[in-house]
Amino acid sequence: MDLQINGRRHAVAAEWRDESLLHVLREHLGLVGTKFGCGMGLCGACTVMLDGVATRSCVLPVSAAAGHELTTIEGLAGADGTPHPLQRQWLEHQVPQCGYCQAGQLMSAAALLKQNPRPDAAACEAAMAGNLCRCGTQQRIRGVLIQGLA
Repeated sequence: MDLQINGRRHAVAAEWRDESLLHVLREHLGLVGTKFGCGMGLCGACTVMLDGVATRSCVLPVSAAAGHELTTIEGLAGADGTPHPLQRQWLEHQVPQCGYCQAGQLMSAAALLKQNPRPDAAACEAAMAGNLCRCGTQQRIRGVLIQGLA
């Protein structure tokens, strides 16, 4: 089975077929930016984009990702390593504290902005509702999203 991740093809051995996408990303492919949080798809730490849509990788079987375009936090930046505009805004507005949830937060935010470049507060709340942050950075995240990337 092959996966298309961050613009590159990755072969996944047949014995990994029943594993979660998160487990394969981290343990088989070494893409450790996507974090394990709750393991039930509730906290958002494991969020990746599947065909541009925010998706919880801890509850998605890797076999369900075959044939789709996956983007992980490692693929959010440009091919030359230039940070994505959202990542630059994240740093400029000092969004992260501990940082554990931030990869999932960024991926959910990037998916939102891909669909709606100028979201209002209600759209931000809806898109980010499934991403939990123990440090309380949600207000700064909402501010960055409402401001947009202009």
